Amino acid sequence: MMKQLVAIAAGGAFGALMRYGVSTAVYALAGRGFPYGTLAVNVAGSAAMGLLFVLLVERLDADPVWRAALLVGLLGSFTTFSTFSMETLALLEEGAAVKALANILASVLLCLAGAWLGVVLGRQW
Repeated sequence: MMKQLVAIAAGGAFGALMRYGVSTAVYALAGRGFPYGTLAVNVAGSAAMGLLFVLLVERLDADPVWRAALLVGLLGSFTTFSTFSMETLALLEEGAAVKALANILASVLLCLAGAWLGVVLGRQW
């Protein structure tokens, strides 16, 4: 159990740094008029979750420590549902209901599509 906790913590630290780097880069390219950085991180994280789940659980039956490090730690920290929630709430409070709805729909649909794509790719490997 202690190995899994350490693995989750290590994966989480790396995932948080990845989230910061990716979202910062996306915001630098696309601007901050819409939560593009958070959306990009959540879609990429959903695709990675689908792919790694298939590879680590279905294909390789990877050690539980590795599964915990990558799925719970790294990707749990990389994806940003709490940030998504706060950014959407901020859009609503600013009176940008259309942008808030667009963020909700884009996040849910694109993240589901990303997870599906990751599963499909993982199963084809």
